[in-house]
Amino acid sequence: MITPERVLVLAPHTDDAELGCGATMARWLDEGAAVYTAVFSTTEKSLPPGSKSYRIKEECELALDEIGVPQENRFIYDYPVRELGYHRQEVLEEMIKLGERISPDFVLVPSGADLHQDHTVVHQESLRAYRALTLMGYELPWNHITFSAQAFVVLEAAHLKRKWAALTKYG
Repeated sequence: MITPERVLVLAPHTDDAELGCGATMARWLDEGAAVYTAVFSTTEKSLPPGSKSYRIKEECELALDEIGVPQENRFIYDYPVRELGYHRQEVLEEMIKLGERISPDFVLVPSGADLHQDHTVVHQESLRAYRALTLMGYELPWNHITFSAQAFVVLEAAHLKRKWAALTKYG
């Protein structure tokens, strides 16, 4: 696989990008790609009682630091978790703005077989926003009934270690 020059990773929630393709992001950053991440929900409604509302956003920032995504390449939105379907048009418009700003040549999105309602919205709207680009879906096993991969990215242990380090930033 050729290393893309400008990659946009779309994550419905904090931790989805790291879980689904964190090691791939690390590899492409090491190879000189400009990697951008857009997170649509900080999942604040899912926090345990007594948690600080900004906790998940802070954890996401620390995780993206571990992967190596530059601060200026991060876009974190505050749409309510499990409600992206109600904000579909706004999500699409944000994607279009990101495309115009970043001009990605490659977009990583949740798999089309993902069953989570927010993941489905991000996948479907990414097809509308970036249909002329190369899109690749990442899988989160607990959101799938089957595993049906059509492509793999070869990784090294160092990439997996960065992914693991990123995941440990989430409480």
